Amino acid sequence: MTGKANPDLIDSLDRIAREGTGLLGAAGVARAGALPAWFLGPKAENEAVLRELVGMAISGHVAARRDYAPQDPRLGPDRVFESDAYRATVERMRACLAEMIGKLAGSTPLSSYRNQSHMYWDITLPGVAGYIAALLFNQNNVAAEASPVTTLLEITVGRELCRMAGFDDAQRPPWGHVTCDGSVANAEAIWAARNLKYLPFAVAEALREVPALAAARGLEVRTGQGQARLLDLDAWGLMNLPVRTVLDLTGDLARSAGVEPEAAVAALAGRTVQDLGLAEMHRRHAPDLPVPLVLAPATAHYSWPKGAALLGLGRAALRSVPVDDNGRMEIGALERMLAECLDQRRPVMLAVAVLGTTEEGAVDPLDRIVSLREAFGGRGLGFALHADAAWGGYFMSMLRQPPLGSSDPNHMLDIDDDDAPPGMHLNPRVEARLEAARHCETLTVDPHKAGFIPYPAGALCYRDGAMRDLVSFAAPVVFHDGVVPTVGIYGIEGSKPGAAAASVWLSHRVIPPDQSGYGRLLAKCIFASRRFYAALRAGFPADGPVAVTPFQRLPAERRGLDPQAVAEQERRLHDEIACLDNDALVDRLLSDPTLMALFRSIGSDTSIVPYAFNFRSERGLNTDLGLMNRLNDAIFRALSLEEAPVSGPPPKPMFVTASEFDPAVYGEGFVARFARRAGVEPQPGMGVRFLISTQQNPFLTATEDGDFIPRLIAILRETATEAAGEICRAAGLRLKKG
Repeated sequence: MTGKANPDLIDSLDRIAREGTGLLGAAGVARAGALPAWFLGPKAENEAVLRELVGMAISGHVAARRDYAPQDPRLGPDRVFESDAYRATVERMRACLAEMIGKLAGSTPLSSYRNQSHMYWDITLPGVAGYIAALLFNQNNVAAEASPVTTLLEITVGRELCRMAGFDDAQRPPWGHVTCDGSVANAEAIWAARNLKYLPFAVAEALREVPALAAARGLEVRTGQGQARLLDLDAWGLMNLPVRTVLDLTGDLARSAGVEPEAAVAALAGRTVQDLGLAEMHRRHAPDLPVPLVLAPATAHYSWPKGAALLGLGRAALRSVPVDDNGRMEIGALERMLAECLDQRRPVMLAVAVLGTTEEGAVDPLDRIVSLREAFGGRGLGFALHADAAWGGYFMSMLRQPPLGSSDPNHMLDIDDDDAPPGMHLNPRVEARLEAARHCETLTVDPHKAGFIPYPAGALCYRDGAMRDLVSFAAPVVFHDGVVPTVGIYGIEGSKPGAAAASVWLSHRVIPPDQSGYGRLLAKCIFASRRFYAALRAGFPADGPVAVTPFQRLPAERRGLDPQAVAEQERRLHDEIACLDNDALVDRLLSDPTLMALFRSIGSDTSIVPYAFNFRSERGLNTDLGLMNRLNDAIFRALSLEEAPVSGPPPKPMFVTASEFDPAVYGEGFVARFARRAGVEPQPGMGVRFLISTQQNPFLTATEDGDFIPRLIAILRETATEAAGEICRAAGLRLKKG
């Protein structure tokens, strides 16, 4: 449904959003001990709560059906519901559902402590209840008339995500909306950046050709190097205007020409890249310049080349920036690429920073990328910035205080309680990188990842809400403070479920996206991940039959310190972190600042720990990369599901995932250095297979029986040793005895 929206409905939505009625009232903030109530739990401990919430959703929906036009007739007379055919159909539904549930029992048990695989764990109870409640109403969030309630919920969620990202109101408010996933959000970011890059050409052409705009032909704009008359700029100058200048262009044009904004927008019709297409737009206005580039790190998600292809740029327009040995974008390489683009007059459309890579858990140095953008803008090379925070975005909640001035008594919260373990904080350098997201034009974040929300729920946020109009085929000429007739016209998707927005909205009401809610939840995940990293290193001694090489190095290793310093940090991981229970570790961390500093600096930037196993035969540590890859593949097969079991729970003791450091993606040097760290000789063109464990379970170290991580390490040790023994036998070797 995509009809024109009802103006009265829009006025109502605007009033509700501005006045802050009960629907949009202050979010409740978690108190100490609240976290166990947020999830169904590994053993369905909150079954009664789930049944009650789902029952409320069903009862509320049933009441809504009965309350509307109660005089209307029923579906049929009583005899219809008493017939044999009716009973048989109901029984058929029960039988088919039971069959499907039986099959689903063979799924990966995501809520288990033993699920250490991908970036998902359990989903929040309010997220489930909100999804089911809105699902029954079948809201299509493409237009407000089809979804008068869930459209408002989506707009609210967008504002909350923008606040979490640090997109505070400036000249114009920020704006965000829910997408089906991060891939669509990333494609929309390319779409907006492409249209932004080419808008000055359309404005300049309209100025030259439309008589009604003649008074504005002297319009001056701010460039990266000062003021200039728009019509005096060549193609290079028009393509490198600052983002804010371009977003102000249409309004400046209208004011300078003395016309209404509608007239300025109308003058651009038929002249934009939306109308002409990329090939014709570039041929007409910039035939002597190459197609603009998108610069993204080698670790970028596969949605980036896909998005570049979809937007007509082609995969070749996506240039991969090398990453360092920590999996983060190499700033020196980016600077060299930008300098080359400037020298060769190659426009750059968009630079992408990944805030939380999906395999290494790495956060790119966005603060330094922002500084580079400012420096090159002053030299005449302008471009937009995007933060791909699909995975890492919700970790920004650890940086956000609850909103000031809240009248909700729940905001009177003592953060220093059992739900906020010492060491919960992000590494200070990671905090600075996440804070720099506020300088990006767009940001992707996936509630269905670190937001613990049911699929599908990605999101795209705009720092300046006006930027969304660049992708609309029915753009309003006035920005209505985030309340608009539809959210559907601003994205790739057409029909989209209002249930997704409702799920995020209700989860945010219970678990706010700040330090009191999601910040606390993810702090526990960070705490668990650091404990897992320490236990992993401590659980495989240097002289054992199986060796492990975590991707993330110890601080002493990263700084290139002598082996004695590395050994001392290894000892502290074993004696002062891995072997202690939570209470003892907390006491030690609080009393020893040096241990706290070490604890905060180990592991990944988020909560993903990649690692590779190798084996020792009686001849010593294996040096054959092919054999090491076979070992890690074998462990992955033993701890993953390649196909669902015929019936019942999957017969696996634990779940991990796997990937590969491919030289074609990461570079030969990167792969060779990691291979040598693992003790094998690198082979040109051959990648290194590795395993990944993600600690997204906030209760992993504080179960009823205490820390569950030692059990996981024991499973890994047993599985790896068994797999290593088989590989040794096949190779005519004998595994070193433990």
